[in-house]
Amino acid sequence: MNQIDLSGRRAVVTGGAQGIGLSIVNRFLESGAKVSLWDQAASLLAQTCSDLESKGSVHAVVVELTDADAVAEATLDAATALGEIDIFVNNAGIAGPTEPSWEYALEDWRRVIDVDLNAVYYCCRAVVPRMREQNYGRIVNVASIAGKEGNPNAAAYSAAKAGVIALTKSIAKETADKNISVNCITPAVIETEILEQCTQAHIDYMVSKIPMGRVGQADEVAALIAWLSSDEVSFSTGAVFDISGGRATY
Repeated sequence: MNQIDLSGRRAVVTGGAQGIGLSIVNRFLESGAKVSLWDQAASLLAQTCSDLESKGSVHAVVVELTDADAVAEATLDAATALGEIDIFVNNAGIAGPTEPSWEYALEDWRRVIDVDLNAVYYCCRAVVPRMREQNYGRIVNVASIAGKEGNPNAAAYSAAKAGVIALTKSIAKETADKNISVNCITPAVIETEILEQCTQAHIDYMVSKIPMGRVGQADEVAALIAWLSSDEVSFSTGAVFDISGGRATY
């Protein structure tokens, strides 16, 4: 595996205690970065950080990402602990129910939009001023192939992820003069714990759309995010990077 050099960089990964987030954290630590893991699952986060201590410098923040004030406090906490924030990965998300749009419970709709879109905005709103001040930053937002194509029976998730794509483009254009890159990725179905929130029929549908005929792996996603978080990506911002096994390549 070719190593991405993130030596001396200070990174935040939301939803970092498990799944794709944990793979990102591991890849960042291997690449020389300090990492602040954000998650709402306090006990899981504590155990994960304990397991990672031998791999590098880790910091933990228990935070509810749908609370803008809590996100602002977490940003200050992480920046103080790490020395500043160079890299921010908006990875945390939920799948929500698998229901036709007209049967989707309103409280479920609001929760999915809140976690998968509003929280991403709150995090960017908190960290971008710090990156502008230091004239450097890398933000990677985890969207989804659903945000491009609109998965049936997943209207809230699809709408939220489409919003993340547009939000990424907007913030990228606002920060392009400050050596800040803001990009997003659009994974197809990845083998993580979030699949436990989906019906087998919905998983089968998603896999059937992938030309490679398999689900993606968290380490594959982490590799792409590590590259997007590095200095090697210096002339790409507001871009959408496909990682869907060929399902959508635009």
